[in-house]
Amino acid sequence: MWSIAVVASITQRREMYVIRSKNRSKTVALVIAALTIAGTLTAQAAPAAAAPVEDDGVDCPVTLPGSTPANAKLPDPFQKLNGSRITAKADWRCRRAEIKKLAERSVYGEKPAKPSSVTGTVSTSNITVNVSHNGRSASFSARVELPSGSGPFPAVVVLGGFGADTAAIKAAGAAVINYDPLAVGREGTPRNNKQGAFYSVYGSSSSTGLLLAWAWGVSRIIDVIEQSGGGILRPDATGVTGCSRYGKGAFVTGAFDQRIALTMPIESGTGGAPAFRSVARESGAQGLGSAYGEQPWLGDAFTSFTGNPAGLPVDTHQVIGMIAPRGLFVMDNPHIDWLAARSGSVAALAGAEIYKALGAGADITYWSDVQDGNHCASRSEWRTPLQQHIQKFLLKTGNTAGTFRISGKKAGNLAEWRDWQTPALS
Repeated sequence: MWSIAVVASITQRREMYVIRSKNRSKTVALVIAALTIAGTLTAQAAPAAAAPVEDDGVDCPVTLPGSTPANAKLPDPFQKLNGSRITAKADWRCRRAEIKKLAERSVYGEKPAKPSSVTGTVSTSNITVNVSHNGRSASFSARVELPSGSGPFPAVVVLGGFGADTAAIKAAGAAVINYDPLAVGREGTPRNNKQGAFYSVYGSSSSTGLLLAWAWGVSRIIDVIEQSGGGILRPDATGVTGCSRYGKGAFVTGAFDQRIALTMPIESGTGGAPAFRSVARESGAQGLGSAYGEQPWLGDAFTSFTGNPAGLPVDTHQVIGMIAPRGLFVMDNPHIDWLAARSGSVAALAGAEIYKALGAGADITYWSDVQDGNHCASRSEWRTPLQQHIQKFLLKTGNTAGTFRISGKKAGNLAEWRDWQTPALS
């Protein structure tokens, strides 16, 4: 369990990870310089934090290598593509951009930027999304359930309406957005003829897998909420959750859209949070080839790594790092071998090192210590921490600290999987 130090001075604020762009950094530096000369450097003079954006590292220059050396251990998340290691928290923004590009190329396929036109409506019961790009268009919708009380409300996008404790979400004061991912990326299709709203816009032969297509759909929902004026749903307080295959989708969605304040994957299994390298050695876990072949969840390029996880330039602990320092609550089931909970704990333990390095160790929770072994059951152990996470990250009324509750049935050992140490970032 870790806590985040409260930072008071503007100089320290300037170093915080929430600084969103190079231009913003320059602005803060100029403000500090001016106030220092005037002798009036005070905490009240700090500019407000920039609003979250879908991808704040879009301006980072990233040149991917033609290949990367094989590594049986989890890759060092702090080592840049040029071989040097990051030394400051501010460096993580562009390191994250490198990880994102590697993950797109080798694991998920590409998530396109916001289309040229996104329109829609938000009501107390429904969200509509209309997308147009390069002469192609698609539409989909999502059902809204509001909690009691008066809005505007934060909201949790529930993928597939399966496994998530929607009653607990609403009781905590957040709306539920019931999102059907299959309308955006349909299962049961061949890889060369993918269907759904995403593929109507970007082509049925797109190499992007369903998980990132589903994530793209959530991002477009957030676009519409932002455009709606915030009278019903708050555009700055969105979470995402889902169980099983939809847990995979929730995990990827949170990683690839930085506007999502809280990511809560449930029993996501292979292709979700569990580390690929560890899955390949975990007895009874769904194999990489099986997950790749069951549905086109992962990008087409992943076929090169189903029998060679050591060749992957990234692993899921780095995808967890893409979520950092935002809220993350990973829920796992140790009673079903297929779900690879041991590998889930490995990824979470390694990802927590990134959170700690960024000073956000209190913002990640991993919980597999549960009694009910049924897949996607509504578990009493998770109800209170789920609501506490909603209060902390969406309502901004709580301060619960992250915790690790790892079942002894499926406890991973991070020491077996890393040959790097966590730096003390300035």
